[in-house]
Amino acid sequence: MPRAITLIRSTSLSDVAEYAYAATAPAESRLIFLAGACPLNDDGSTAAIGDYAGQAVKAIENMQAALTASGASLQDVISTRVLVASARREDLVAAWEVVRDSFADHDVPSTLMGVTVLGYKDQLVEIEAVAAVLDS
Repeated sequence: MPRAITLIRSTSLSDVAEYAYAATAPAESRLIFLAGACPLNDDGSTAAIGDYAGQAVKAIENMQAALTASGASLQDVISTRVLVASARREDLVAAWEVVRDSFADHDVPSTLMGVTVLGYKDQLVEIEAVAAVLDS
């Protein structure tokens, strides 16, 4: 199945970033706006309490479930925003590495942000995304 996403890189921007700086989707694509994927278990409890990487893993799993229900996959994601409840760079990087590795070569534009608090008890990570698909 052809993908709607085109990742854009620029030789005039730093190549240190582990993601493309921009992405496009054609006008005929269907955009999917995902709510922030949270690290919640099926029973509503928070997964991996105190573990930034563990919560990022669960948030990615939940994002994949929402994408599947929308007829999409991680390869259809056009951008992400990773929210981490911490002011420590190490904590942000722990969550980011999980996200980066989950997307592998599909290195979509992404923003990594430290925030003061997230919505659920013991929640440390939340991942927002937008996807684009070409329906048959």
